[in-house]
Amino acid sequence: MDQNVMKFLRYLEHERNLSPRTVISYQKDITDLITFLDEHIGGRKWHWSGIDRLDLRGFMGWCGRKGLGRRTVARKLSAVRTFYRFLNLEEQISVDPTRTLHTPKLDKKLPGHVSKSDLMPVFTVAEKKAAEQTHHGTRNLAILELLYGSGIRLAEIHGLNVLDVDSSRNQLKVMGKGKKERIIPLTSAADRALDRYFPFRKEVAEKSRSLYEEALFLNPKGQRLSRRSIQKVVRSLLNDAAIGDGLSVHSIRHSFATHLLDAGADLMAVKELLGHESLSTTQLYTHTSKERLLKVYREAHPRS
Repeated sequence: MDQNVMKFLRYLEHERNLSPRTVISYQKDITDLITFLDEHIGGRKWHWSGIDRLDLRGFMGWCGRKGLGRRTVARKLSAVRTFYRFLNLEEQISVDPTRTLHTPKLDKKLPGHVSKSDLMPVFTVAEKKAAEQTHHGTRNLAILELLYGSGIRLAEIHGLNVLDVDSSRNQLKVMGKGKKERIIPLTSAADRALDRYFPFRKEVAEKSRSLYEEALFLNPKGQRLSRRSIQKVVRSLLNDAAIGDGLSVHSIRHSFATHLLDAGADLMAVKELLGHESLSTTQLYTHTSKERLLKVYREAHPRS
């Protein structure tokens, strides 16, 4: 692999503290660029300093011809921009050709979410299964309560440990993107659900002599519950409540943010709770609320 690319990937991992999955994604995007440049330049030797804006526009066109959507092309271009900023810092290039490169215009995609009224049957189903007093049922209710009550990501709930829960202060310690830690509120409903779950969790951990005793959510073998299993838990609960069409763990997070904003919560506060770096990311949820408000207005107002 190109030495500059290897240094870049180490920089992402060790200095920017990006997750292994994200680093692999960057690697794939830069590898695709190298593949294109090898074809584009026709086998001749080339250096990053010799690549210009037209070459990168050609890369975008090449991605499009391979059937990649605008959003994917935009993501690849973002990776290339980050790489060139790194090369500039390392003094490998004198001019950054990505500065005048325009990102493909993307259609605004509003997040999918579940209404408050539709969420109630989901909790009813989860409560009913938890009442059966099983490890599976109590655990799944706790997962649902944490996702909706705290708005955490799939990766964040997957990585939770028992010591991250502070019931005395009603708060939760979460490791977010870029290994950034944040403290978020723990709802009383989530706290009660965890209290019901802990005896069953302890039983499973002791029976299996688990190596993952610190993990909050365990599978029947005493191992940390996988991300895929968490997704299955949520989808199963949504489907059992007959609202599972295309919804996922992330839909619960979207619902958390949308319902807070609908109730008048401050945008900056919601940003901090979600762990967003940019306010513009959080503002997407305000579009969801506005669109629903406009729909209600059009349907209800006699002169609309």
